[in-house]
Amino acid sequence: MTSFASVTLEVPDPAAAQAFYQAFGLDPYVRVRTSDAPTTGFRGFALSLVVSQPGNVDALIAAALDAGATTLKPATKSFWGYGGVVRAPDGTICKVATSNKKDSGPATRHIDQVALLLGVADVKASKRFYVERGLAVGKSFGGKYVEFDTPSTDVKLALYPRRALAKDTGVAQEGTGSHRIVLGGDTGPFTDLDGFVWESASA
Repeated sequence: MTSFASVTLEVPDPAAAQAFYQAFGLDPYVRVRTSDAPTTGFRGFALSLVVSQPGNVDALIAAALDAGATTLKPATKSFWGYGGVVRAPDGTICKVATSNKKDSGPATRHIDQVALLLGVADVKASKRFYVERGLAVGKSFGGKYVEFDTPSTDVKLALYPRRALAKDTGVAQEGTGSHRIVLGGDTGPFTDLDGFVWESASA
């Protein structure tokens, strides 16, 4: 049985990245370590932050921008709710969203849930790959979205078509080189069908 235990972002400057994620409120959810592995364009993943109301979206995005992030998609209303997308100084894409269209209280920077969205070439094939390694499926919508049941971590793990994830986050889908992210679990090491690297959670 494979569990999903940690998310490690590989960054050029760990001290600067740690300071950013502390300011943004993501430091309980991600680790950072040094890497200068070549990477260009879309790195194939995004962190999705789910919050309870639009005011919280604005508060978190403002904190990210103040700490050095850049805007990929300004926060706006849509038929599904309210949200925006920023890129961290190390290049990690972060989406902040709520399904609620109105505030129900004072704005805070409280994060209700974090999901790691992996952009994959074939959702069904990647789902099979992970199920064969013991991950349990929590939600599945054919070839469009799969969310795994990951009780061992505060971060949900989900699969999304790469093209759709790039469009959703406001970037071109092309990218080469390292994903600059390592997933930790209780089995491994292994590399998935799209080149995402897993290592033992204790590594």
